[in-house]
Amino acid sequence: MNFNSKLALAVAAAALLFLGSAAALAFVVWSGLAADHRELLAAALVERAGLMLLVALLITAGLGMAVNGLFNAYVVAPQRLAEETHLIATANPGHRIPLDGGEELQRLACEINALADRYHTLDAGVEARVAAARGDLEQERNRLAALMSELSQSVLVCTIEGRVLLYNQRALQLLGASSSPEDERDAGIAFGLGRSLFGVMDRNVVLHALEHIQERLKHGDARPVIHFVTTVAGGRLIRVQMAPVLVIAAVDGATAAGAATGGGTRISGYVLTLEDIQHSVETASRHNRLLQSLTEGTRASIANIRAAIETMLAFPEIQPARRQEFEQVIHDEAQALSQHLDAAIADYADCMRAEWPLETTLARDLVAAIQRSIETRLGLSVTVEGKDELVWLAVDSYSLVQAFTCLAGRLKRERGMQQVRVRLENMGRQAHLDLIWNSAPLPADVAAQWQRTAIDLGSGDTPLTFEDIVARHNGQTWHQGDAAAGTALFRILLPQSDHRSAPVELPTAPSRPDFYDFDLFHQSGQRPELDRCLLGELSYTVFDTETTGLDPSAGDEIISIGAVRIVNNRLLHGEVFDQLIDAGRPLARESIRIHGIQPAMLEGQPRITRVLPRFHRFCEDTVLVAHNAAFDMRFLQLKEAATGVRFTQPVLDTLMLSAVVQPNQREHSLEAIAARFGINVIGRHTALGDAILTGEIFLKLIPLLAAQGIKTLKDAREASRQTSYARVHY
Repeated sequence: MNFNSKLALAVAAAALLFLGSAAALAFVVWSGLAADHRELLAAALVERAGLMLLVALLITAGLGMAVNGLFNAYVVAPQRLAEETHLIATANPGHRIPLDGGEELQRLACEINALADRYHTLDAGVEARVAAARGDLEQERNRLAALMSELSQSVLVCTIEGRVLLYNQRALQLLGASSSPEDERDAGIAFGLGRSLFGVMDRNVVLHALEHIQERLKHGDARPVIHFVTTVAGGRLIRVQMAPVLVIAAVDGATAAGAATGGGTRISGYVLTLEDIQHSVETASRHNRLLQSLTEGTRASIANIRAAIETMLAFPEIQPARRQEFEQVIHDEAQALSQHLDAAIADYADCMRAEWPLETTLARDLVAAIQRSIETRLGLSVTVEGKDELVWLAVDSYSLVQAFTCLAGRLKRERGMQQVRVRLENMGRQAHLDLIWNSAPLPADVAAQWQRTAIDLGSGDTPLTFEDIVARHNGQTWHQGDAAAGTALFRILLPQSDHRSAPVELPTAPSRPDFYDFDLFHQSGQRPELDRCLLGELSYTVFDTETTGLDPSAGDEIISIGAVRIVNNRLLHGEVFDQLIDAGRPLARESIRIHGIQPAMLEGQPRITRVLPRFHRFCEDTVLVAHNAAFDMRFLQLKEAATGVRFTQPVLDTLMLSAVVQPNQREHSLEAIAARFGINVIGRHTALGDAILTGEIFLKLIPLLAAQGIKTLKDAREASRQTSYARVHY
């Protein structure tokens, strides 16, 4: 029974008690009066009936106020005291109970706060000892995480069912790169912790490889490894190495996936090492086409040249006219052969260049390496010019150092230079890297020849030139001189490495309304097997939206969606969805004050019809969580026809769940709940910031729900249905 029902019963009981007492007193007085006195009293009562009714109402109102005060002080206050005490014990040890209610309850609250202080001190000491005890384990975990993040290969670990347990950044980049262009910024939409590997990789290929591993285990191979090539979403080819994760256990029968093997071992999962071979396959294909072109295009010419030469050798006394015919054949075929080779080289030039990995490097480190190489290998004096700025370049440092050293060597040998300068200039999105010397400029043909002459990269002559190396870096090069200053230079124009701007802090403002008409309890995606799952075992997508206004039925639109995933009771800050949306309509001034999103920020952003399908993929196989979820779900529901996307997943609302665990609290806004749980509020009124805050609150709510016997998804849905918030519609 809720607070209002209990208060109404208490007021009704007090009123009935007062009326009963008054009636009993009137009966006693009436029965003791003589008949004529009764007649006089009756007439007086009839004459003063209105006044008596007013007095009765005033007395009843006074009793109601008194009962309400006593009820708040000695019924509601103890219940709120119990909720606050439970909050300290389970969710937020740093929380302290506000002094409320009667004097006795305030004294009790003071004692509980003092006890909480001692408990918090002891708990902190225990936590410190536990943290110290597991320090070595945490250090090993950090080493593993660092090793995984720095591996050049893409690595991920999966359960036998194909659920992703661990992956490194390289794997995310590889599998994210297989998305369509509009999905590339959300690489984790179909891939992430707890998600199925089969969302990005062919299930049949993986199961076939597992079967091969099981067969090899049965035949005594202790450490079987399988290699195969498959495609991922987007059609990219990858080479996969699969190694099983084995556990020793008694065999009690094969699993549905065939994970059990002979010899008392069982496959509990597998490790995949991925390599993107799309480019190498394409390059190999172009190499094959080049060889085929050279073979087919030169066979006839070589045969004709050979026949002409053999004939001339066989008949040395051949007539001059006939000899001239054969010489013309040799000339024509040789010219045709040369033209064919030139055309093949032009068509397949990219296949004939060496491939180098480009690494992000500080430009000043590159300049220092060039200086050391020229001074050490050539004995020239090198002066470095330019500001010491943090300019990042994606380069192959070795080849650029060798190219500059080679140019400096030619200046020393052919121009007698004993001193050169290296200069770096930051030009915004590009950087100028110059080799400067004090002399007249080189003749144009000499400068061009130097740039087109093969460069020694330290392992003998190669067909690579200075121009080839610059082209590999998507840069440009030229030679210029300043006759007045008596200097000349070779300049390379290199693009700077990408960088991201810092996030913009948006202003905060009052919250939106607490309710909106949408039925959270009849989602078509609700399934019995999900209802039986424990809350801590489910995966969640916690999301929030920002809108042009507060009335979707009147045409207001979503302008931002932010979401974060929860897997195994962990908030995955690295797996988020964050997208601004062009609403195609003006923003209300009141709305801008709430979320701080200006119209200019939405220019060039995708429309809702492109964003919702991506967000739907991000939410697959999860339970949706939001604060005042009906508001956000109503916006999504109204876009079903336009996007062809329906969000049928089960939905939990932290607004309702907070009312379930703390029904006597006066406020259940995000800020109020966060304050009670001791959660710092950062990034409020941005979609992603609110989603992260809601996720942190939801994780705090799970143990509080469990303490009340609400452990499964069905329990949480049924408990939410009973709150007053579930019955209010606008």
